[in-house]
Amino acid sequence: MAYVVTENCIKCKYTDCVDVCPVDCFREGPNFLVIDPDECIDCTLCVAECPVEAIYAEDDVPETQLDFIALNAELSKEWQPIIEKKEPLPEADDWASINEKRDHLQR
Repeated sequence: MAYVVTENCIKCKYTDCVDVCPVDCFREGPNFLVIDPDECIDCTLCVAECPVEAIYAEDDVPETQLDFIALNAELSKEWQPIIEKKEPLPEADDWASINEKRDHLQR
């Protein structure tokens, strides 16, 4: 069971999670991160580090966000690994509490 990045990450892209990942399974897009399910070792370290609570165990992904399981798998094959923490997006704090951000995901 892999971990999954969900909608809360869109337009925030805090990278605290990347810093603690022992296997470098995060991939970076323009305004979102994903986890490569083939690389994730289910260590749970990233969950507590995410300031917007965007990371879930695959079995715990909210029903309204189940499509993010496939999205993480798909985009992790297209995007490059991110292995070091970076500054969040400039508007991250403004977007952190906004729901319904799917339309803002940039591929």
